[in-house]
Amino acid sequence: MIVHLIDGTYELFRHFYGLRRFKNTDPPYGAVAGVLRGVTKMLEEGATHIGVATDHVIESFRNGLWPHYKTGAGIEAVLRSQFIPLEEALAALGVVVWPMIELEADDALASAAHLAAHDERVEKVCIWTPDKDLAQCVVGDRVIQVDGRRSLIRDAKAVRAKFGVVPAFIPDYLALVGDSADGYPGIAGYGPKTAAQLIDRYGRIEDFPLEILKEDNLVTALLFKQLATLRSDALLFDDVEQLRWRGATASFPSVAETIGDASLATRVLDLEKRLFTRAAQNQSS
Repeated sequence: MIVHLIDGTYELFRHFYGLRRFKNTDPPYGAVAGVLRGVTKMLEEGATHIGVATDHVIESFRNGLWPHYKTGAGIEAVLRSQFIPLEEALAALGVVVWPMIELEADDALASAAHLAAHDERVEKVCIWTPDKDLAQCVVGDRVIQVDGRRSLIRDAKAVRAKFGVVPAFIPDYLALVGDSADGYPGIAGYGPKTAAQLIDRYGRIEDFPLEILKEDNLVTALLFKQLATLRSDALLFDDVEQLRWRGATASFPSVAETIGDASLATRVLDLEKRLFTRAAQNQSS
């Protein structure tokens, strides 16, 4: 089986600003509808096991480590108002949702990838997000990162080609170069090329000679590495089969109408018919 793990917060932002850019409008649930159309398309194309991680709130434990870490400040009200409706709509669709509070959606994706990859029944894990910090979760060609908007797939070789380091060193790399999206600047004087070269030579930041990374910078870099390191210990599910899509709930037609795309209910009904037909055929064979 192939397990698909989706960054719901990223998808919500992407659809919100994409809709505004192309249609110059902000319908109340336009971004929610966009995310659900994408998930439905994945099901139509054969996806069977799906989990979606969301930031129920933007702030996490990392805000207590670094005062400038990203917050929910500045998120437009019409976008913020779609966070919970997205979670509710996905649940009505019958898709597993992980709304994160103390941890971030990225931590949920890392944890789910870790759990799924250790199940011998799983052939491949696809993490659907372009966020560079998720590159640390890539394992060979078994756990891969997918950028659906750009139609890019990154396995371990592609991660190394892009960043100059193997996936396990992505936290060290980000600690040095920084991550403006998450609100930490990195270490002055360490650009992508320099960071990759030093990591390639010395490995972990902890193993850098003091003449390369002075003590003050080392302390700061280790803090940034802590921010960049995703948690993989969230107990999101006991069995990967809990991610199998088994059909929508009875409330989904009403939800589809509320978010402004009643055609989704028809598409999902067709999917359920195919699902139940396949199940019946398996039982009779």
